[in-house]
Amino acid sequence: MTRGVVLITGASAGLGAEMARQFAALGYDLALCARRTDRLDTLAGEIRAGTGRRVETAALDVTDAEAVTKVFHTFAASFGRLDRVVVNAGIGKGAPLGTGRPDANRATAMTNFVGALAQSEAALEIFRQRGRGHLVLISSMSALRGMRRSMTTYAATKAGVAAIAEGLRAERVKGLDVSVIYPGYIRSEMNAHVEQKTRFMVDTETGVRAMVRAIEKRRVKAYVPQWPWVPLAAAMKVLPLQVVRRLT
Repeated sequence: MTRGVVLITGASAGLGAEMARQFAALGYDLALCARRTDRLDTLAGEIRAGTGRRVETAALDVTDAEAVTKVFHTFAASFGRLDRVVVNAGIGKGAPLGTGRPDANRATAMTNFVGALAQSEAALEIFRQRGRGHLVLISSMSALRGMRRSMTTYAATKAGVAAIAEGLRAERVKGLDVSVIYPGYIRSEMNAHVEQKTRFMVDTETGVRAMVRAIEKRRVKAYVPQWPWVPLAAAMKVLPLQVVRRLT
């Protein structure tokens, strides 16, 4: 028996890989996709051996909208269902605007926002046809306010991801639950270069456990881990910009 099928993009490392482990431990079967299939297949083997869950994998670049649709529908046909789609794939490239690195900012925008849009389109096609489903979009605490320098584009894309979630909730699609998760400082491959002693940074397993708990509760929005990010979220929304800029 399975509790359902969870599709996770960007599942080859970091938060995506740990979500896969934790959802499998809860009894879910998994549809995992990422660009790096060697690491994805290693993870799938680890999960199958450790939990006995069914795990299928596929190569996917989320900036290829046609490929996203094909992979999602192939998974749905193979499993006979998709219960939850976690829009997780993302990158953290970026540079201050006007400093000669438009390629980095464009890559981040294409992966984090345009890619999220393609994933949401494909997921909603399946959920509308089935009459139910749970769409989970992974945003960021940086989405709450405009961020400076190399974070400007990244924060803007994550704000866009949150707006997709809110738009779908406003539409009130029959049978659809939508959650947007705002992770704080959680150790992952994306931020491996960041100082290990960064204040409020938690390890991957702890941070993802908070994410999975919120997802399982189908929370409309969740700032994770709750401490200190719930009170910080409230503060960030009203603090003057000159104060917010010190947080980055």
